[in-house]
Amino acid sequence: MASVTLQREGAVGVLTLNRPDNANVLNLPMARELLAAVRELEADTSIRAVLLTGAGKHFCFGGDLRGMLTQSAAENASDDPRAVITAYLLELTGDLHAAIVGLVQLDAPVIAVVNGTAAGAGVGLVAMADLALCGSSTRFSLAYTGVGLTPDGGTSFFLPRLIGAKRAMDWLLSNRMVTAEEARSVGLVNEVIPDAQLLDHARELAARLATGPRHAFAKTKRLLSVSRSELEYHLALEGRTIAQQAASSEGLEGMRAFLDKRRPVFPSLSHTP
Repeated sequence: MASVTLQREGAVGVLTLNRPDNANVLNLPMARELLAAVRELEADTSIRAVLLTGAGKHFCFGGDLRGMLTQSAAENASDDPRAVITAYLLELTGDLHAAIVGLVQLDAPVIAVVNGTAAGAGVGLVAMADLALCGSSTRFSLAYTGVGLTPDGGTSFFLPRLIGAKRAMDWLLSNRMVTAEEARSVGLVNEVIPDAQLLDHARELAARLATGPRHAFAKTKRLLSVSRSELEYHLALEGRTIAQQAASSEGLEGMRAFLDKRRPVFPSLSHTP
């Protein structure tokens, strides 16, 4: 089963993260498929608006921590597991970040339709969208530092620009759950819709945008993106940083503790990373 699907509903492209049994966590195959789907959208000038959503109960829980650790364990015993994790994350974030750049630069408006929970890179996918709608029960959490990792998916780039540097730092350090209404009040999402009406409302919005002036929309997106001219550099830095951190003592302990459902015990200052 494809972990990302792209369907066309008239002039609207519906891009769906499709690992519902795993809360749509991002692994390497999903990042590759997301990038491939974005390349399809770039080539299809008949698409005038894009919906980005998640199959099942949740939008996206972020990165697949189990997959990262499993990947390192599955490699040849002679390989350095830390080097394996670093290489894996560099490849994963490379594809994910290329997909994000593609969506940001797409002529068509991109609307994030956020169901359930968005965590980690899932928040980045919401933040990078041109517009974002969420259900009334939707929750957001950055989650990275809670498992000893650093931001990716554009979260450290987009959030300060959307909600302010101090609030972004609070969310990144506290990892607290943010309600739909708080997300709306600070500018992460445009509207909060009753859960049962979310997808229908999003489809109506996309259909209206799809009848609008395509070139005017595209040029408006370009104007707004001028202030984000350093996006690709920043995403590359995010990718290198999370890859290095995931292979550190903190990152390995944080991910293992999360999967073991226990509180992490991070190394003391006397330990090397």
